[in-house]
Amino acid sequence: MELKKITTRVLAAGVAAATLFSVAACGSSSNSADTKDDGSEMTVDVFDSLANSQGVQKGWYAKLIKDKFNIKLNIIAPNVSGGDTVFDTRSAAGNLGDLVITSTGNGRLNKLVKAKLIEDMTPYYSSMKNVKKYDNAVKSITKEAGKDGVWGIPQAASSQSPTDPSEGIEPGSAPYIRWEYYKEVGYPEIKDLDSFLDVLKQMQDKARQETGQNDIYAFSLFKDWDSDVMQNAAAICSWYGYKQQGSLFIGPDGKDIQSATKEGGIYQKALAFLNKAESMGLVDPDSTTQDWDTMQTKVSNGKTLVSLWSWLGKPRMNSNENKAKGVGFMLAPLEDMDVYSDGFTPDGDGSYMIAIGSKAKNKARLAKFIDWLYSPEGIYASASNAGGAACPKDLGCFTTDSDGKNPKLTEFGNTAMNGDHANLKVPAKLGGGTYDDGLSKLNFKAVQQNDIDPNTGEAYNAQMWKSEQDDSALFKDWSAHMGNAKNDIDYLQTNNKLAVAAGASYTAPEEDSTISATRSSIKSATVQASWQSVTAKNDAAFTKTLKDLRTKVDELGYKSVLKVDQDNAKALVKAREAVIKEAK
Repeated sequence: MELKKITTRVLAAGVAAATLFSVAACGSSSNSADTKDDGSEMTVDVFDSLANSQGVQKGWYAKLIKDKFNIKLNIIAPNVSGGDTVFDTRSAAGNLGDLVITSTGNGRLNKLVKAKLIEDMTPYYSSMKNVKKYDNAVKSITKEAGKDGVWGIPQAASSQSPTDPSEGIEPGSAPYIRWEYYKEVGYPEIKDLDSFLDVLKQMQDKARQETGQNDIYAFSLFKDWDSDVMQNAAAICSWYGYKQQGSLFIGPDGKDIQSATKEGGIYQKALAFLNKAESMGLVDPDSTTQDWDTMQTKVSNGKTLVSLWSWLGKPRMNSNENKAKGVGFMLAPLEDMDVYSDGFTPDGDGSYMIAIGSKAKNKARLAKFIDWLYSPEGIYASASNAGGAACPKDLGCFTTDSDGKNPKLTEFGNTAMNGDHANLKVPAKLGGGTYDDGLSKLNFKAVQQNDIDPNTGEAYNAQMWKSEQDDSALFKDWSAHMGNAKNDIDYLQTNNKLAVAAGASYTAPEEDSTISATRSSIKSATVQASWQSVTAKNDAAFTKTLKDLRTKVDELGYKSVLKVDQDNAKALVKAREAVIKEAK
């Protein structure tokens, strides 16, 4: 699954934000059923913390929801413009939006309820048949809100086991390499990270020799997504089963919880790996200054040999044409990896939800729209990843047998999922424009993509359909050298290299403003030192940079932040244990 951009999850905190919520509380919420809806066309303002583009929804998705609900979506995206200031300003005005897609963490949900900025959907809930299938997920939001009522519906709900990997056929973060160059250097053994770098040096030399281009690098990095730590290094920690939460890295079984500043810890191991890559000339020199957009363009142009994520390299390089020639990114056989995998979340991903704004008109119609998002039709239509995840049947993406089983991609659907979807034309009667133009701007994943469609009996994700198994030259060569694996997850599970963390819904409680201020200083210091360590000229400079960081964060008051993060990590581990027990 591709993420166009990682959304920043910095929440409004402190006295200023509290004041804004206090002002908003002067407004009122009807908390009652709507007056009669005349059915006329309605422009719906959507405050959307997950959206990566804003403005009026266009194209085939706009046509679909216009025909079904007679609504137009106008997306207000703080990620695009304004950041948290947009949230603060609209909250102070008492009207966040007609629909609200936002985080629940750090006490935000509780504040939204107290400030009467979102509506209790209880009057409409009995008719929300699709949402009610995930009733436990809805209850998790009620619990987080601290007040009875249906205040929001969490994203990423699921009907599958929390201990099964939710990614389907490929993990999110794992070592992916340009397989054709790995083949050309003789499929060398990759025992650990050190030998991985040796292999990558051979691959880089081969790629430059063949193309005559000396600007091809194993790694091309970027800073856009840095938060508590250097995000690119955190992705490498996932290759060994560790998930970042705040300033900590948590093993999937919860037995090992490490600080990012731990000497010799998993995060320092990732930084040391990147530093050695830098010293070997394997890191793009633009890495410290370029952004995501520049970096991903280089991946598309064949300038990068490693993809930190499956959804970065594969969608940009593994076209049908390339795969037929044996060209593209495939999972590397890193022998000591133990790749992190999120389990399915029966209670949903409680960190983000969709709600109805208290000042919205025609709330019953908006509740129907939300319910549709959780229906099979809505799930197929509303996926918004540019890799082509959205595959609605009404758009002509797939067909089924007469009994509704055995889904198969059409020529249009195959291009949407695997080909040049950016230039794929949509018929005027279905909305016109291109396929990509019409992708939902909401970027809200109601149900996990690899959950099962009750109508077909197969996953919503077309990559997992029986009819769509990869038979390209690239896949066949990869499989032949990976124990005849059916896909990436199959290889990892068969070889005990997949660390599944139970899919538990957990949202960190509101953080004290003093802790938030201290955390902000520690974030800056940690990220700055991380990049400095990656570009350090020798081992002594690398070691000194991280030693100085440990001293600095201690002086900044890291002990208090560490205590909060440790408590949150322990709570997450307990939530994982609880969801496993509940599923039995």
